[in-house]
Order: sequence, then C-alpha cells, then structure tokens
Amino acid sequence: MTASTPSADAALLTEVAELIVSALNLEIAASEIEADAPLYGEGLGLDSIDILEVALVVSKRFGFSLRADNEDNLKIFSSLRSLSDYIAANRVQ
Repeated sequence: MTASTPSADAALLTEVAELIVSALNLEIAASEIEADAPLYGEGLGLDSIDILEVALVVSKRFGFSLRADNEDNLKIFSSLRSLSDYIAANRVQ
C-alpha cells in the first residue's frame, strides 16, 4: 500500500464489521470479527451468497458499486481489513 492510498481506521473497521453482522444476521458481535481473519471459508466462514449480500449493503452504505466481475474481489473480500481499506479508497459517502 502506498502512502497516498487511504486505509481504514478503527471506526471504519467497526462500521463494516457491524454491517456484515447485521446484513447476514450473524450470531456474533461485530467486535469478534478479526480484522485480518479470512471472510471466506475458515475464519468467518462466509460463502459466495453471503459475500453478495455484503457487497449490496456496502454499495448502498458507501455509495459505490462492488461488481461481481471485478477481478480483485478475492483480494477485496479476503478480510475485514482489506474490505475496509477498499471502502476507504473508493467511498463516495
């Protein structure tokens, strides 16, 4: 990451974790989602349908589109931190 690329602060990490928990009705607290743990499979255990749901709520909340055909999706959704960093760099609102 370069110095000019925005990265997520603790408040954004918390907000994104809360969005994930509420969008998917997870039975864990947002604070239990580790910033660098995988979202897919082991870690949080999300599947592709869950990721689509997360992409929808993130798009609505932050005012930009997360597209299914984005070749960076595996990287973007690899962890809470990577998703939050992507939001910090692309958010409109």
